[in-house]
Amino acid sequence: MSDPELWNDSERARKVTQEAGTVRRIVDEYAALNSDAQGLSEMLDMADAEEREMLAEEQASIGVRVDELYRETLFTMKHADTAAIVRVKSGAGGTESQDWAGMLSRMFMRWGERRGYAVELVDQQDGDQAGVLSSEFIIRGDKAYGMMAPEHGVHRLVRVSPFDSNNRRHTSFASVDVVAEVPVEEINIHIPDSDLRRDVFRSQGAGGQGVNTTDSAVRLTHLPTGLAVASQVTRSQIKNHDIALQILKQRLYDIEVKKREAEEAKARGEQKKIEWGSQIRSYVLDKQYIKDHRTAVMKHNPADVLDGDLDDLMWAGLEWMAGKRVAEESTDDE
Repeated sequence: MSDPELWNDSERARKVTQEAGTVRRIVDEYAALNSDAQGLSEMLDMADAEEREMLAEEQASIGVRVDELYRETLFTMKHADTAAIVRVKSGAGGTESQDWAGMLSRMFMRWGERRGYAVELVDQQDGDQAGVLSSEFIIRGDKAYGMMAPEHGVHRLVRVSPFDSNNRRHTSFASVDVVAEVPVEEINIHIPDSDLRRDVFRSQGAGGQGVNTTDSAVRLTHLPTGLAVASQVTRSQIKNHDIALQILKQRLYDIEVKKREAEEAKARGEQKKIEWGSQIRSYVLDKQYIKDHRTAVMKHNPADVLDGDLDDLMWAGLEWMAGKRVAEESTDDE
């Protein structure tokens, strides 16, 4: 920030100033925490039993602050502060899988709402009888992408199917794709018109006076990759086109970044620990548990988790991504 040339580029200056503010906040909190902890330690050394009891609340408060500061170190991914673009897609298995994809979509949306984040549904393709074929939404809030990043991968459901008249257990899969909403100025991607197929269709709605009866929803397909993005957020075909195009560029940018990172890691002889897209978690509802296969964290309140109580699983996932947590060897119940 002391470089006078910085201020000749207002956009770069804005980003550097924002980053400096984040770093300064962390450093200042560390300095204050260090000072407070040393002061408390000195008082505890001189305190008798009664005085130690009076200091217990302050000691607990410092413990909480240490945990919060530690969590700041877990956001090792780039663009952790940005919004998260989330796509949930059902796997093979018909209605059962589509219902599972709908449950996952609701789970993540509820998580965002419980944290006070803004959740915007961009596109949703309903299932034949229940759930969704696919759902795409954006979660905006403090470190939304950073928190959602560990959820990227395949999620597995085991339950007695409500759609099976013989009450048999079914296993279903759904994929969760999470990318950061990278600032537009960082994405230098030009998509020729010849590489795009544009389809217009009628937005889905719940009915009533607010239902959209015009063909304003837009789906863009990137022909070289087959990647498709749709938007039915607004009644404006032009705005939906712009939203879909921006998300498509975000996803293409994410593909290029991951490809470049993989090539750089290979050149350095590194073995990448995080394998995106692999099965990351099982939700075994008839036995009332959820297990994360990367961290070995078990939860025995599946109803609460499916209602958005995800923080414990996410923090453990962030520790795993940062290389600070390794799952102990264990045999799965399923």
